[in-house]
Amino acid sequence: MADRANLHRTYISLLERGKRNPSLNVVQALATALGTTMTRLVSEVEARQGRK
Repeated sequence: MADRANLHRTYISLLERGKRNPSLNVVQALATALGTTMTRLVSEVEARQGRK
């Protein structure tokens, strides 16, 4: 994932553990790496947050 998003693997780990908040540019890079859009990625996160 880090390679596909052109981000450092340590930074990805920090994001996964909630230690860092991504900028919009990072969200875009992650969405592209996952083969989706920012809109879909954020919508899925929001839907999961609503289920908690």
